[in-house]
Amino acid sequence: MELSYILNELAEHREDYFRAVSPPIMQTSNFAFKKVADLRKSFENEYADFLYSRGLNPTVDILRKKLAALDGAEDCLVFNSGAAAIFAAVLANVKSGDHILSVKNPYTWAKKMFEDILPRFQVSHSYIDGTKIENFENAIQPNTTVIYLESPNSWTYELQDLAAVASLAKKHGIITIIDNSYCTPLFQKPILLGIDLVLQSATKYISGHSDTVAGVLSGSGPMMERIFNSEYMNIGSGIQPFNAWLLIRGLRTLEARLERIDRTTKEMIPFLKQHPRIEKVIFPLDPSFPQYDLAKKQMQGACGLLTIQIKAQECATIETFCDSLQHILMAVSWGGHESLIIPKVSGMKPEAFDPVNPEHRMLRLYIGLESADYLINDLSNAFSLIEHLS
Repeated sequence: MELSYILNELAEHREDYFRAVSPPIMQTSNFAFKKVADLRKSFENEYADFLYSRGLNPTVDILRKKLAALDGAEDCLVFNSGAAAIFAAVLANVKSGDHILSVKNPYTWAKKMFEDILPRFQVSHSYIDGTKIENFENAIQPNTTVIYLESPNSWTYELQDLAAVASLAKKHGIITIIDNSYCTPLFQKPILLGIDLVLQSATKYISGHSDTVAGVLSGSGPMMERIFNSEYMNIGSGIQPFNAWLLIRGLRTLEARLERIDRTTKEMIPFLKQHPRIEKVIFPLDPSFPQYDLAKKQMQGACGLLTIQIKAQECATIETFCDSLQHILMAVSWGGHESLIIPKVSGMKPEAFDPVNPEHRMLRLYIGLESADYLINDLSNAFSLIEHLS
């Protein structure tokens, strides 16, 4: 299916809504029926009809079809956050006594689910270095039901060989789940590599405007229907029509925005790599990246999120650098129109800073839609202010 068709036409039946170019927002909680038989039919299978917008809604339905097609999936569900998508995907595939095998350092709310919530229901977990397939082979237990992946992750960008993990999991009857927020469906399609469930934070590139929070979960039709009838409906975590409409709007420019971000990132990396204050640049599609060959094999691109490791002996030096930036905003998340930075030290007490620990000197940089020269100038000015600091 052509990308342009998915983004601009798929699931949009303009004759049904006054030939409007942009689909209307079906801002309704309820749907009416003329006959009891029709209402009864909807009660019997709410996944096949519009009954109540906590479940299905026409505006959300347009978005679902587009996102499933982008992932190469049979179906998808859209949640009110990426964390909600993670929660539903995992919860739907574990029971008491089961074991989850996860890559180390997963996204915060996945980690909290594994460590704080699921142990209350006798669901255990293990973390492994996912860069080697033998680590998965050695860590699978008889009760492992889920393998949780994040490739690349969002700080140091370790990858997993998705096809190899998917093949291994299928031999053991294990469900594979991946957080694909870094790549988006345009730059990586895990389902085509054999992964069962693909989720992403639509807050980021799908929205692209930093004004919507949402999550996406894609997979087989039967799996999506099962999750819909249980976790999705019970938790009440479905996206609202207006936010779905904002995401449809974001999809229109997704390809163009990623092309721009990709081009600007390639212009920025040489500046970053040669700057005397930067010790290391971590980016999956840079030849210096340890898993560069795997990244080239299973990723079609990377979207402006990279990590720089700067030279600093004191926490105050890093803080001064970040505080001095005038145009690159300091904030969490990524994927919007604006460039962002976040230092690792923002998550620790200043007295805990250890200059010998390279992780403490990491700053995650997201390159948005600004020009490379504009961003380079901002970084250069901030670096000049710490030139004489240790």
